[in-house]
Amino acid sequence: MSDRSLPSLGDVRSTLSRNRLRIAFLVVVLFSVAVLATAASDDGLSTASEADVPDAPETENHTVVTESGRAGTITAYTPDGEVMYYNNSRTKYFDVDPTEDDPLTVEYTATDTIHAEGPTCSDPPCAKNVLERVDLETGEVEVLYERYDYKETAGEWHDAVRINETHVAIADIVADQVFVVNTETEVVDWLWDAQSDFPVEEAGPYPEDWAHINDVEYIEAGEHEGRIMASLRNQDQVVFLDPEEGLVDDWTLGSENDYDVQYEQHNPDYIPESQGGPAVLVADSEQGRVQEFQREDGEWNRTWQWADDRIQWPRDADRLPNGNTLISDSHGNRVIEVNASGEIVWEVGSTLPYEAERLETGAESEGGRSAAELGLESRADDDDDDGGGGDGGGRFGFTPFEYLGNLLEEHLPHRWYNGLLFATPIWMGSTEFAAVGVTLLSGLTWTGLEIRWRLRDAGIRFQLPVHRRDD
Repeated sequence: MSDRSLPSLGDVRSTLSRNRLRIAFLVVVLFSVAVLATAASDDGLSTASEADVPDAPETENHTVVTESGRAGTITAYTPDGEVMYYNNSRTKYFDVDPTEDDPLTVEYTATDTIHAEGPTCSDPPCAKNVLERVDLETGEVEVLYERYDYKETAGEWHDAVRINETHVAIADIVADQVFVVNTETEVVDWLWDAQSDFPVEEAGPYPEDWAHINDVEYIEAGEHEGRIMASLRNQDQVVFLDPEEGLVDDWTLGSENDYDVQYEQHNPDYIPESQGGPAVLVADSEQGRVQEFQREDGEWNRTWQWADDRIQWPRDADRLPNGNTLISDSHGNRVIEVNASGEIVWEVGSTLPYEAERLETGAESEGGRSAAELGLESRADDDDDDGGGGDGGGRFGFTPFEYLGNLLEEHLPHRWYNGLLFATPIWMGSTEFAAVGVTLLSGLTWTGLEIRWRLRDAGIRFQLPVHRRDD
C-alpha cells in the first residue's frame, strides 16, 4: 500500500476535530430552529379574524379597542366581555372616541395602504386616511372626511377630536400639522404647522418622519378653554396651541431628548382644573411606563407613574371616573385596567393595541380625576412580584436562549427593540430574537470554517500582511 493511500495521524485528528465542530454547530442550529418552530406553532394570541379575538372579563361598561400594525382592527366588547362589533377592513385603526349623543356610536381615524398605481397614487405605496363613524349596535359605517396622501410611511392620521357638530381637529403626521376642518364643506378653517415653532434639524428625519404628531385634544373648560393640546412624538414634547396666538409659551411638557421627562410619548390626556388638574396623563412609550404630570407653580411636576415587568411600548392611558387607569400596552399585547393600588383588575389580550376607550365614560374618559387629587401611589416594574412578561422564553424550556434574550432586551436600545417587535410576528420575543441571532451566527461561522478547511486541503494558504518571522 502506498504512502498516498494512508492518511497521516494529523489528517485523522483534523478530520475528527472538524466533525466534532460540525456536530456541535448542527446541534446548536437545530436547537435554535426548534425554539423558533415551537414558538411559531403555538396557538397564541391573534386578532386577525373575529373568530380568534379573545373574550374580555366582565366590567360595567362597553370597551372598544383599536389596533394598528400586525393586524388592523377595531373591536367592541359588551360589559359581559363578549365581542359585539369587529371590523378589519382598514389597514390600520387609531384613535377612537364615543360621540356625545350616543356612547355606542364612535368616531375613529383609520388608514388604508394603497399598493397599486392609479389616479390617487402615482408612486405606491400611498395612504388613504379617513375619519369614520360607526354605530356599534347596527354596524353601519359612515365616512365623515377622507384624504389621499402621497406616502405610506409616516403617512397617517393617528388622532382626531370633535370640536362641534361640524368641525374636527386632526393630527396630521403626513405634513407635521394640526388642522381644523369643517367635515361638511371640507374647508380647513385653521392650521398650525410645527415648522413654525420647531427647527427641522432636530427630532426625526425631515421630511420623512420629522415631528410625528400623534395626538390632539380640544380643551373645553378651564384656563385653556378653546385651545388644543398636541403630542409631538419625535420632539418628546406635549404642546398647547391657541387658535389666535399659536404655541403657548411656557406650557410645553418635555423637551427634545430629555428622556427624564418622556421619550416618544403617545396619547396624552388633559385633566382640567375641575377634575384636580391641570394635569396630563401620558403613555411614555419608549420608556415602558405610564405617568402623570401636575401643573404647579408654573412648572410640570411628575405626580404618578406606573409600570410592571411586562409593559412594553404603551400607547394610550385614560383615567376612568372610578379612579382606575385604562392602559393600551402595545407590545405587551394587552389592554389592562389598573386600580388605585397599582394592581391589574381587568385585562384582555390584543395583538397590537393602539387605543382603548371605556364607553359611557365620555371621550378619553373625561370624568377621570388627577392622580394628585386621588392620592395615587406610583408603582415601578420592580414592585411587581407576579412574574409574567411577554413571551417568557419558556415555550421550549431551553434556558440559555431565554438568558441571551434577556441580555438582548437589556442592552439593545429600547427603540431598536421596539422596532424589532413591531416588524416581526407576534410570537417573536426576546427569546426568539436570541434564537435567530444564534442561528445566523452559527451558520455564518460554520460556513466560514468549511470554506477555510476546503482551501487548506487544496493547499491554499493565506498570510497576514504583518506576521512574525522565525529566527
